[in-house]
Amino acid sequence: MKFTNKTDIFFDLDHTLWDFEKNSALAFDAIFKKHAMAISLENFLEYYIPVNFKYWKLYQEEKITQQELRYSRFKEVFDLLDYPIDDEQINFLAQEYIHYLPTFNHLFEGAIEILDYLKSKYNLHIITNGFHEVQEGKLRNANIAHYFITVTNSEKAGVKKPNPIIFEYALDIAKAEKDKSIMIGDSMEADIQGALNVGLDAIFFSESDYGDALKVPQIRHLLELKKIL
Repeated sequence: MKFTNKTDIFFDLDHTLWDFEKNSALAFDAIFKKHAMAISLENFLEYYIPVNFKYWKLYQEEKITQQELRYSRFKEVFDLLDYPIDDEQINFLAQEYIHYLPTFNHLFEGAIEILDYLKSKYNLHIITNGFHEVQEGKLRNANIAHYFITVTNSEKAGVKKPNPIIFEYALDIAKAEKDKSIMIGDSMEADIQGALNVGLDAIFFSESDYGDALKVPQIRHLLELKKIL
């Protein structure tokens, strides 16, 4: 399948262009070393990755606040590890994490090459559920901010993907036509179904094989976009 009528491409950021898991691990490693915390990074991440996913889903569904997300994911992991820490320290580390996270800038393989390729053909944009201050830092430090004409985050839009409002908001500020636009992301619920629900085409990015059941094209490497766009 090849899309031939598109003018605007909307990317998710985390887990799509920006390698969240790798950069997150580096941020925690730096924090643990800075504060001489006797904690195994490997053990911590074993719990943190699924716990973080759980709380982000709750945040995405408007069931918890930003502050609850930042505190609760740490609280639960430290409890699971039976690591002695009080609420003040948890809140401090949560802020440290937000500070350190965007300072690391690993992208998925092929990200720069595909952005160079697409930039000459399309208007490029970002739609992210991430926090404004953090996402801006990621784009800047990874040296990819200049590729994107607009950046829509959930704080600006007032809602999170898959809410239709954030997609409509992004299309509006991009001055993009719905039938000439496409969404690329790693979340089947937030990015793909969210886009389809408002009439946007979509491309699913995942290194895991989802077989033939998908309603949309899937890529497992960013450079595969050259075959589709």
